Amino acid sequence: MKIDLHGNQTFASTGGRPFDASGDTLIFIHGSGQSHLSYMLQGRFFANRGWSVLAPDMPAHGLSKGAPLTTIAAMADWHIDLMDALGIKTANIIGHSQGGLIGLELAARYPDRVTGLSLVACAMAIPVNDALVDMAKNREPAAINAMTDWGHGPDGHAHDHTMPGQNHMNYGVQMMAANESGALHADLQACVDYTNGPTAAAAIKCPTQAILAQRDKMTPVKFGLKMAETLGTSDVTVVPNAGHMITTERPVELNRALRPFFTKS
Repeated sequence: MKIDLHGNQTFASTGGRPFDASGDTLIFIHGSGQSHLSYMLQGRFFANRGWSVLAPDMPAHGLSKGAPLTTIAAMADWHIDLMDALGIKTANIIGHSQGGLIGLELAARYPDRVTGLSLVACAMAIPVNDALVDMAKNREPAAINAMTDWGHGPDGHAHDHTMPGQNHMNYGVQMMAANESGALHADLQACVDYTNGPTAAAAIKCPTQAILAQRDKMTPVKFGLKMAETLGTSDVTVVPNAGHMITTERPVELNRALRPFFTKS
């Protein structure tokens, strides 16, 4: 689905089904250097089971135009503007990695718009190695290769994909390379600059869940567990042997953890 938002063409995947703003809406927020393609196996799964699915590409990502956003707060506001443009009153928010930071900020700033918050491979802060930030600015292809490497667990490196004919590493590289140049650096710098996570997490009142990846090198499990403690959520799943790119690497396990939360929230 393509709409005009802030004067730019904006794309959002609807999971292959017509989008109904009056339905039970799930908004999937992508991580740094990602796009709607990181949620293909979630979007289709839930759209074909009665939910209204929206997986938008933020500006300069995927099929969306415009300059990349530079702060987590601006990204949260952008998603609210998207909801307003489409007539979505409330939604369950699902955020992966940087998308989780956006979800924290969004749920804290706009409590009447968020019915539930699922935080995937996330923590209240996502420090980024200075060398990676510099690499993203000056040698973007090398940064993409490094993130694809670090972001996958052992099965991803073994190319053990749940979709026949697919390859985790190549898929990750191609997805990130399809974004506008500079988008990855803007995302990583936004993560570095974001310090409001603990305050936002402590303020959130809606139902929450944390789905963490056991082999996550980018947001280690111990930080995700600390986030869950601050949120006061008991709905915590640690997916065995999964890497940071859990959305594509462990889609069945992720969908299995998400589904009951959507049903009860």
